[in-house]
Amino acid sequence: MHSWRLCLLIIILGLTVAACSPASNNQPLDAQAAQLPVAAQNTTAAPTLSAQSNSIASTNALTASQASADTCSVTPPPDPSFTPPPPYPQAPFAGEFWYGADSLWTSLPENGVWSGLPHNPEGYTQKVFWWRKGYSWQDRSESQLSVTGRRLDAPAPPLNVSRATNAFAQDIGSAMLVGVDFPTLGCWEISGRYAGAELSFVIRIAP
Repeated sequence: MHSWRLCLLIIILGLTVAACSPASNNQPLDAQAAQLPVAAQNTTAAPTLSAQSNSIASTNALTASQASADTCSVTPPPDPSFTPPPPYPQAPFAGEFWYGADSLWTSLPENGVWSGLPHNPEGYTQKVFWWRKGYSWQDRSESQLSVTGRRLDAPAPPLNVSRATNAFAQDIGSAMLVGVDFPTLGCWEISGRYAGAELSFVIRIAP
């Protein structure tokens, strides 16, 4: 009888110890529960940082573009205005003004911006006319004109300039003409030199 009771007591104690001990199959659940917040943090933080980075990049791009426009000191119309000698017209094309002196002058936009220029692999293309008192397209000396350009607000390749050629029309008279390709948008300084005369101006190239 005592032996039966002793066996029953041992069985009860064994069940009690087993019930109080942590089950081995609970450990993976606990580990998973501990890892879930970390996994959730990792999966949610990446898109948030990416979105913030994109937002910052967009803001910086807009700021840089605005800064370029704000800091570009384009050449304004002179005061007093320059009037070419006869037979050249007193006013150039609509929305432009004469800039320079009798020895060398050109025509510039009143707002200081060239926009909507044709784009090709070389850059943004523009034709620039240059005049000089007494110059005649029949002289064939346009090759003496030298034109260079550099960007002022950021590093950029130099201006790509074609060889000068002659131009003539009843409304503009005899002129020298060069084609230029701006490799980038931005604030550019262009300089022309002809027969000892030099003329420089600043223009902004916009989309």
